[in-house]
Amino acid sequence: MDKIIWIVIAVATALFLYVIAIYNNLVKMVNRAKEAWADIDVQLKRRYDLVPNLVETVKGYAKHEREVLEAVIEARAKAMGAKGIKEREEAEAGLTGTLKSLFALSENYPTLKANENFLELQRELSDTENKIQSARRFYNTNVRDLSIAIESFPSNVVASSFGFEKMEMFEIENLPEREVVKVSF
Repeated sequence: MDKIIWIVIAVATALFLYVIAIYNNLVKMVNRAKEAWADIDVQLKRRYDLVPNLVETVKGYAKHEREVLEAVIEARAKAMGAKGIKEREEAEAGLTGTLKSLFALSENYPTLKANENFLELQRELSDTENKIQSARRFYNTNVRDLSIAIESFPSNVVASSFGFEKMEMFEIENLPEREVVKVSF
C-alpha cells in the first residue's frame, strides 16, 4: 500500500512540475512577443522622426507640390496616433504609400535628387524600412510560436486554464510596393 501511495505522489509531482514547465514556457513566449512588438515600435518611431526632416528638405525644392507634402504629414500623424495592430497596419501602409509618392516626386527635381541631405535622409529611411521589416518578421515568428503552443495539446489545457490568449500578427496588407505608385501633377 505504501508503494502505491509513493507512486501516486511521484506521478502527481511529475504532472505538477510538467504543468509548471508548460506555464513558464507560455509566459516566456508572451514576453518574447511583447519584446518583439517593442522592437517594431522603436523602428516606427525612428521612421516618424525622419519624415519631418525629409518633408522640410523636399519643401525647399518642390514648393508647388504641397498636396504630396501634406499627404505625407497627414499619413505620419495618422500612423503615430494608431491604436491596436489592425489600425497600425492600415496607417503604416498609408504612410509607406505617401513616402513612395514623395520619392517618386523627387525624380522631377534633379537638384533635389543630388542634395546630400536628401540622399542621407533617403538612406536612413531605407535602412529604417529594412529594420521595420526585420522586426516585423521577428514579432510574427514569436506570435506564431505562441499560437502553436496555445493550440497544441497538452499546452492548450494549461493555456486555457490560465487565460493565455493568442496575439495578432503584424502584417501590413495592401503594401504600396505591391501596387504601382500613382503620381499625378
